[in-house]
Amino acid sequence: MQTGEVIPGKVHVLGPGARSNTIAGILGGSLPKLTTDQMEAVNKAKKYAMEQSIKMVLMKQTLAHQQQQMASQRTQVQRQQALALMCRVYVGSISFELKEDTIRQSFLPFGPIKSINMSWDPVTQKHKGFAFVEYEIPEAAQLALEQMNGVMIGGRNIKVVGRPSNMPQAQTVIDEIQEEAKNYNRIYVASIHPDLTEEDIKSVFEAFGPIIYCKLAQGSSAHKHKGYGFIEYETTQAANEAIASMNLFDLGGQFLRVGRAITPPNALMGPSSGSSIMPTAAAVAAAAATAKIQAMDAVASNAVALGLTKLPNNPPITTPSMPYIPPPGVAIPQLTKPVASQPVIPPPTVITPTAISMVNSSSQQEAIKRAQEAQLKQQEELQKKLLDQNEPQTLQQQENMSIKGQNARHLVMQKLMRKVDSRVVILRNMVGPDDVDESLQEEIQEECSKFGGVERVIIYNEKQSEDDDDNVVVKIFVEFAQTREAESARDALNGRYFAGRKVRASLYDQTLFDHSDFSG
Repeated sequence: MQTGEVIPGKVHVLGPGARSNTIAGILGGSLPKLTTDQMEAVNKAKKYAMEQSIKMVLMKQTLAHQQQQMASQRTQVQRQQALALMCRVYVGSISFELKEDTIRQSFLPFGPIKSINMSWDPVTQKHKGFAFVEYEIPEAAQLALEQMNGVMIGGRNIKVVGRPSNMPQAQTVIDEIQEEAKNYNRIYVASIHPDLTEEDIKSVFEAFGPIIYCKLAQGSSAHKHKGYGFIEYETTQAANEAIASMNLFDLGGQFLRVGRAITPPNALMGPSSGSSIMPTAAAVAAAAATAKIQAMDAVASNAVALGLTKLPNNPPITTPSMPYIPPPGVAIPQLTKPVASQPVIPPPTVITPTAISMVNSSSQQEAIKRAQEAQLKQQEELQKKLLDQNEPQTLQQQENMSIKGQNARHLVMQKLMRKVDSRVVILRNMVGPDDVDESLQEEIQEECSKFGGVERVIIYNEKQSEDDDDNVVVKIFVEFAQTREAESARDALNGRYFAGRKVRASLYDQTLFDHSDFSG
């Protein structure tokens, strides 16, 4: 039994039977006053909790920054591979009498050539009629592609087609680079006389409009250039007029080669994201502010759970004195003891993150470790997909391939002598030019289907002379789904008579066929 006067619930009025929304009312009485030691212990606990909150926020920022760095590394690898492909052109229908020096002299006016790879037949000791030319910059390859296709060299019209499509996943990156280049009014100028300077070139090209910059590629010495450079105009119209007027213009005894730049400045870095490493002090202050907000949200959530409708005003939370904590992406914060004074913050140094130390629990430590391992594995898989192939993909990889020991040399020689698998059969002397009609392709496809799946049939009329249109040889190309099917068709059709003609069937070079080169 309780005795005494019952007092209605009012603000700041307590008594037996009164209802109150304060903490003291919920707990059933007023809280005892803390002693000095207890108050000191509470302040230490708050300080330690704040430090741990800041550590957690910094940890999350570090992981997010690491993910951004990994994404940036993947982008650089992709763009590097795409730029390497953009520097290469395929040259087909080359006369078997031509040597590498002739090809080099013909393609050198468009820019510096890094390498020329001509496929040689180990049996005949001659090249196979095609080559890959790799330039130092993509603009040179693009100009050669535009101006050399169909040019007669050594009595034959060479065929210059686009870059090899052995990495279709790089096409998206190539399109992205070319779209970025459209934001700049840059032109590419090659075949510049070695005695001309940047001022000479700028004075000539200023006639088409205001120039932002004119830069020639630096040569081996300070007073020499490599024979090419870039010019950026203020307007697109000026750039287009310069290309139309100055291409093949005789300047100093050399014909200039001028074209549109297909890559932006600093193409390897990609578009600027605007993000940079946050300074140490700013990172700690941002983490402290974030931890303060999280702490206030936690107090509000607990108040709602206890049924409180109004919270007392809390004093502002100040950033505790802490030892040096590096910013995201610079170093991993470690467990440190609170200290009384603020030490001197040393300048941040970039180090490779190796492990993450968490102090809350072992489960959090394992979770962070698993996340880091998953990110590293994803990065390795992407790099392996882009770069690790069974065969050297770029000319640089082919050039740097080392051969050690007699066994290695023996394997390489066996590989060179090994026949190249082909799924294409070429049928010669099967029909004449007058026998080609609409039903011929269907008849050939139906006949060759007996040996396997036929993917396509191409009937090609090849002129033997530019002056004589009547001297035409009909070549029929049949592409099968499997190499063994092509071999079966070749064995069955070779020497067979068709409409009084003796058919000559053989396997056709797969590389030439893939590049639509039917001159072999």
